[in-house]
Amino acid sequence: MSRYIAVIEYDEAEQVYGAYFPDAPGCTAMGGSEEEVVDNAIDALSEWMSDLIADGNAIPTPRSYMQIRADGELGKDIMIATLPLLRETGKVVRANISMDAGLLETIDEAAGRIGVTRSAFLASAAREKIKQSG
Repeated sequence: MSRYIAVIEYDEAEQVYGAYFPDAPGCTAMGGSEEEVVDNAIDALSEWMSDLIADGNAIPTPRSYMQIRADGELGKDIMIATLPLLRETGKVVRANISMDAGLLETIDEAAGRIGVTRSAFLASAAREKIKQSG
């Protein structure tokens, strides 16, 4: 899984966090808290990369913090986060997985309560776990 450096800044006047990716020019996100801006930045990076691929371009190779810093792209008073690239192609593939029967039953019950399929539930849970674990 590719991980990209996000630069996160706080705007005291607006009381909002903003994020941008030096390796994804024009990809930005905002949020009212550190957690929200990180969550929104992961989504923004995924969408930005999907658009890049749809236009026939290659995904840029993520640089390290030291490479970005050496290129003089970082200002003062910033926060840095390395965020996962959640790639979604829009193409559904079949996967055969194994898990405890009781857990699968619980997943099916939970999916039914919120009105989604087992696959949608598992995909959503995987996205959230990847975002949380960074």
